[in-house]
Amino acid sequence: MNPQNNFSTSGSNNKNEGSQSVTDNNSVTKRLQSELMQLMMSNTPGVSAFPSSDSNLLNWSGTITGPKDTVYENLTFKISLSFPNDYPYSAPTIKFVSPMWHPNVDMSGNICLDILKERWSAVYNVQTILLSLQSLLGEPNNKSPLNAQAAQLWDEDMESYKVHLMDRYQEIDE
Repeated sequence: MNPQNNFSTSGSNNKNEGSQSVTDNNSVTKRLQSELMQLMMSNTPGVSAFPSSDSNLLNWSGTITGPKDTVYENLTFKISLSFPNDYPYSAPTIKFVSPMWHPNVDMSGNICLDILKERWSAVYNVQTILLSLQSLLGEPNNKSPLNAQAAQLWDEDMESYKVHLMDRYQEIDE
């Protein structure tokens, strides 16, 4: 069995896989509980995330406030975080729930960020992900845009960029 893929599959004859799946879910739960405590204790400004419900630790809601001295300053965005059963060996799926205007975020809220894709590492945690997303707001990667129009305006016409951003922006209820 591949050590990075320890979840059980249906139809298997291996009697140990069911207990292995429970063990894996327990380790994911423990990791996420630990990360939640770390995040709560750190009191990192501008980012927060919590499980969406007490019954499911794999789905979280979070907020990111734009960094100081950027067009996103004082704007707060809601995100969703969905953790796979093999977390931290696989990256969580993160999307902007709030409407977003950004070169690396498409109109559906999908995010193009290398640490959430090909550069994912098990050393990353919720806090580092949130801080990376916050940093991305002020420093987009225009070489790999999901929103080509936003990337072009970022490079050529920041005033028009700000207009588009504020047209899409919606304050969130906390």
